[in-house]
Amino acid sequence: MLNIVFLTNSWLTSFNQPGLCIIVATLLHYFLLAAFTWMCLESVHFYLALVKVFNVYVPKYILKCCIAGWGIPATVITLVLIINKDFYGNGSLSKSHPYSNFCWIQDNTVFYISVVAYFFLIFLMNTSMFITVLLQIHSVKARTQKTSRFWKR
Repeated sequence: MLNIVFLTNSWLTSFNQPGLCIIVATLLHYFLLAAFTWMCLESVHFYLALVKVFNVYVPKYILKCCIAGWGIPATVITLVLIINKDFYGNGSLSKSHPYSNFCWIQDNTVFYISVVAYFFLIFLMNTSMFITVLLQIHSVKARTQKTSRFWKR
């Protein structure tokens, strides 16, 4: 959906409908945050599968993942819309191409908080999960090598 909204954004902007532009920018922002959130949930699943291998029963796991994956971005979008729906709108990508309009977040502060900071938090989470998984794999490998050396003796 992110790709579809992104690819049709310029075409939909050409209709010069402010309401349509707000909807398109909101959808684009939502699906971008949803992609980031699902990426984070994949790293949590990776962690549960490779580090907490045994006794990791989470009741209604898929439902909880879906609520987080679709709900957290919806919460962010709702907050932005409640604060001011005019944060979304039609903005020119560059001064040299004034006809290349694109519906997106118009306020830099909102952009940095709701996209860049959001991505940065998810990047930190994914990096920490990745390092934890690598350390777990390394420790398992070291233990199996010790065991195999013991049995060879």
